[in-house]
Amino acid sequence: MRTRLLSLGFLITVLSVAHATAQPPYYLALGDSLAIGIQPSGAGVGIDVPTKQGYADDLYLFLRARIPGLQLVKLGCSGETTGSMMTGGICPYPEGSQLAAAENFLQTHRVDLVTIDIGANDVDHCISPVFSLECIEAGTGLVESNLPLILEGLRAASPNTPIVAMNYYDPFLAASLLGPAGQALAEESQLATDQFNGVLQIIYETFSVPVVDVASAFQVDNGTPVPFFNVPLNVFLTVIWTWAAAPAPFGPDIHPNVLGYAVIARAFAEKLGSP
Repeated sequence: MRTRLLSLGFLITVLSVAHATAQPPYYLALGDSLAIGIQPSGAGVGIDVPTKQGYADDLYLFLRARIPGLQLVKLGCSGETTGSMMTGGICPYPEGSQLAAAENFLQTHRVDLVTIDIGANDVDHCISPVFSLECIEAGTGLVESNLPLILEGLRAASPNTPIVAMNYYDPFLAASLLGPAGQALAEESQLATDQFNGVLQIIYETFSVPVVDVASAFQVDNGTPVPFFNVPLNVFLTVIWTWAAAPAPFGPDIHPNVLGYAVIARAFAEKLGSP
């Protein structure tokens, strides 16, 4: 009987290992509204909905050709800040927060890739309608305190899972179409975006997390005039790749449109070496 029990125990162990090995691979998308493909619903300004046309969805199409059986899980939360990502309070998670949910998922699943975009909501409210440098400095300070804790939690949950982050485009460049006051706001926003992205770069590099340069993909610092349109390239691309200059009921809205999300996904794919 003892031999039979030992044999049964060994078989259960083997089957458990085989089951674990057979787990499907996952791509886990974390962060704010961009991570869940938020776009305006058309029901009114500020009424946004998650879609399957975000950068994570587009990137997934790239990756699943390389990773058989890959599945996408999006845990992002519209409006998420670095603080709420750790403590919860904006979107419901059984584990209490997005970070706790991500840590649990990493510990219980085979995750081949994590992408993250977080921090914009710590500072975006400081730029429009009134620019406040003091507010931006305070929000940036929160990111400097919170983002390392988020990355520490993800690393602790799954030390060997690749994490790839992104910096941000600047939707407020579209304000330059609104006359001198809008142009002044756009200039201040551009400088703030560059500085904020620099902070993100330093934090992510500290944790050996590659950063996808979305700002460069959107040509945030390229003021070259676009022929026939009489606007700088950075403004032109913001207008055609986001809803920032769209009329009601779709805009103005800071989120990318389908083209903009595809540009972000392409930047991720190039960073990861996809064709």
